[in-house]
Amino acid sequence: MKHTSTIGKPNKTVMILLILGLSTIIFPLYMTIVIAFKQPSEMTNSIGGILSLPKTWSLDNFREAMRVTDFWRSLGNSLLISVTTIVLSVAIHSLMGYALGRNKAKSKFYSFVYLFIVSGMFVPFAILMMPLAKQTAELHLANWAGVIILYVVFYMPMNVMLYSGYLVNIPIALEEAARVDGASTWRTYWSIIFPIMGPMHATVAVITALAVWNDVMTPLIIMAGSGQNTLPLAQLNFQSQFGTNYNLAFASYLLSLIPILIFYLICQKQILNGVTNGAVK
Repeated sequence: MKHTSTIGKPNKTVMILLILGLSTIIFPLYMTIVIAFKQPSEMTNSIGGILSLPKTWSLDNFREAMRVTDFWRSLGNSLLISVTTIVLSVAIHSLMGYALGRNKAKSKFYSFVYLFIVSGMFVPFAILMMPLAKQTAELHLANWAGVIILYVVFYMPMNVMLYSGYLVNIPIALEEAARVDGASTWRTYWSIIFPIMGPMHATVAVITALAVWNDVMTPLIIMAGSGQNTLPLAQLNFQSQFGTNYNLAFASYLLSLIPILIFYLICQKQILNGVTNGAVK
């Protein structure tokens, strides 16, 4: 009997699902690019008019969008908040994840602290919004510093859970061997455990960066009236009581997409390694 191997041959169902999934990404991206390059006069109410290519490919919308949003200053504020939040989150949350992950199974106290921190994921921001705005104002933290502190606290539950779960893949024998050689717990963590958790650092960094980069509500509530705008806050200028300037808005969205896309591409290899390490025992 002749046996035909199916290894390496694409499955039709998988291909159909991939095409459908890809279309959900390509179509909105196509719409964003097309509208960003069009002039307002080219926008019509018909579907064909919206989907059609621009008559002339001009960068005028991008220049105007950069002027309206004070792009470079807003970009600098967003980068400052995002980079600082990522660095603090990786350093602090990895330490907490390590301490809780290695001890929660042996101690009821550590188990309670772990559950208490993770339960923070279920607290809606709407409940905390007004008290936090008042407290940050009283503490003179109604600025980018206060936003960074809140971000580090907000994303602590998810990140601690991720780090604690990743520690399962790291043999405890490595730490025991380091202690035999005379290394302290602090030295063992920074010299052995922290570098091994590189893929999870990349994952946490990307998740945190995406959340911080696209967030509007927290800076809007905390930094209102400070004169400091992040990119999402500056992009609110395109919306008015009577409508939205979609051409300038979509051009600005494309500009703000570039930095976070570059960051993801840099971390992509580490994220894939983390997925592989977590799937293979």
